[in-house]
Amino acid sequence: MTAPATALSQITAHIAQLQSLIASVSPQVRTTATAGSSQFAAELAGATAPATDAATGSASGTVTGADVVAQAKTYLGVPYVWGGESRSGIDCSGLVQASYHKLGIDLPRVAADQAHEGTAVPSLAQAQPGDLLTFGNPAYHIAIYLGDNKLIESPEPGKTVHITDVYQKPTSIRRILPSAAAATGSTAATAGVPAQQLTAAGLSSSVAAFADQFAAAEAKHHLPRGLLAAMAQQESGGNVRAVSPAGAQGLMQLMPSTAAGLGVNAFDPDQAIDAAAKIMSGNLSRFGSVPLALAAYNAGAGAVQQYGGIPPYAETQNYVHRITALLAAGA
Repeated sequence: MTAPATALSQITAHIAQLQSLIASVSPQVRTTATAGSSQFAAELAGATAPATDAATGSASGTVTGADVVAQAKTYLGVPYVWGGESRSGIDCSGLVQASYHKLGIDLPRVAADQAHEGTAVPSLAQAQPGDLLTFGNPAYHIAIYLGDNKLIESPEPGKTVHITDVYQKPTSIRRILPSAAAATGSTAATAGVPAQQLTAAGLSSSVAAFADQFAAAEAKHHLPRGLLAAMAQQESGGNVRAVSPAGAQGLMQLMPSTAAGLGVNAFDPDQAIDAAAKIMSGNLSRFGSVPLALAAYNAGAGAVQQYGGIPPYAETQNYVHRITALLAAGA
């Protein structure tokens, strides 16, 4: 079943509105944001882009399934277009190819060929985030596994890239990346932006002190690396006891009602980071893009819903502009 034409037109209009708003926002930032954006962008780009083998162009083993998932999520809301390969329209195999290509891994263009890449995974119970789920033999459809019985796909005309439950048994499951243990030599290793890179980029040492917690939460909730650190710099500058005039509390500036609803202590940085990551993951699933997810975090989901995009609040527009500019430079 395809989405009504009116829904598709609304999505297109929202995308255009978002692009216009981001282009027009002021470069001014909140007083707690002191990092140099160009420096952080360079550091984030270096941390996000994997080293590649000069002879083969393949990734050197630093890429994780969480990286693949984060790249795929940047296409949420893009309409399905058969043969499409861009953010104006993309198909299922185009989404797979583009997500891996951004990380330095080249895959064939069509699903039937992608279904023979990597190594076979015996069952969905053994699948990991970033694995490819194929349907049909030869494959007529392909998706990226997110974990927790979820996948991301570009399904059919009239629909957009979205996250959904695994709705039927895959014909095959293919693992393109080595397992985390094989890639790092340790099952406990977590990819992320290290503390020294955050401080070298100009973020406060108070923010950088939580680099490991940011990395773990980003991997757990499949968020882009560096996102939570950038948010913490904007929200509190690393002050775990910060309280805003509106009453937001702690490192990630959670409102007391939000913290209570999630059952966390906003002044406990470990709890606050995981809560913020959970909120952002939910916002991404609901609104379909990092800018709108950030706007919902700052201004509330109701405001994003009301205005059909980033609300016309200077603080929210600056907040979104600041963080998305950093992430775009590293994408």
